[in-house]
Amino acid sequence: MLLCVDCGNTNTVFSLWDGAQFLCTLRTATEHQRTADQYYVWYSTLMDHYGLKPKIEAVIISSTVPRVVFNLRVLCDRYFDCRPLVVGKSECLLPVPPRVDAGTQVGPDRLVNTAGAYDRHGGDLIVVDFGTATTFDVVAEDGAYVGGVIAPGVNLSLEALHHAAAALPHVDVTKPQSVIGTNTVTCMQSGVFWGYVGLVRGICDRIRAERDRPMRIVGTGGLAPLFSTGDVLFDRIEDDLTMHGLTVIHKYNEEQAS
Repeated sequence: MLLCVDCGNTNTVFSLWDGAQFLCTLRTATEHQRTADQYYVWYSTLMDHYGLKPKIEAVIISSTVPRVVFNLRVLCDRYFDCRPLVVGKSECLLPVPPRVDAGTQVGPDRLVNTAGAYDRHGGDLIVVDFGTATTFDVVAEDGAYVGGVIAPGVNLSLEALHHAAAALPHVDVTKPQSVIGTNTVTCMQSGVFWGYVGLVRGICDRIRAERDRPMRIVGTGGLAPLFSTGDVLFDRIEDDLTMHGLTVIHKYNEEQAS
């Protein structure tokens, strides 16, 4: 059984892969001070809840928060008796290396999304990931990550607006009934929702023009389905793209080692 771990700035996700499908997906808040023992208590409690007793034979980790990797390594060594594969480290091979400026450190999440999207859809893609940041990953025709765009995340923008302007409340991200708001809440919701629809469309149009070729757009992340209701932004929405990418990279490393 393969345990895939995706550690983002906000949440850490564990998914169990049996070689054909994901058996379950667990989510917890990302906290760099969480110990290996605490991870295991949380994990084993939920395994009992699902009635699963998996034998973990391998672990692959993608983490945008370097400080949590140490305790995840200890978790793997102490409780699963294995050494995890960490995306972005030299020992973790990629199906196609990224083509970016020399010395540039590409985020592991972007490498994983690239691998997963290329495996499912081929090349010439733009992957839009709605996370703590909203990222745009450009996938070349051969599956290489060749750059992208980083914009503030939707919830991050709302929090900044709420904290910077004392009179503005905290609001949920939702599609408003009309563009013109008639009260403070609907004005804010319209600005965020339609503002990000415009941002995604505008950036993707510019990427296509710069690449001078047709490119399909793949949306992922928790808010992707919501924003797809605002306009025809995506050719496909993938809710498990990052986890699928982790299985692709793990399989590639196994093949190279054999």
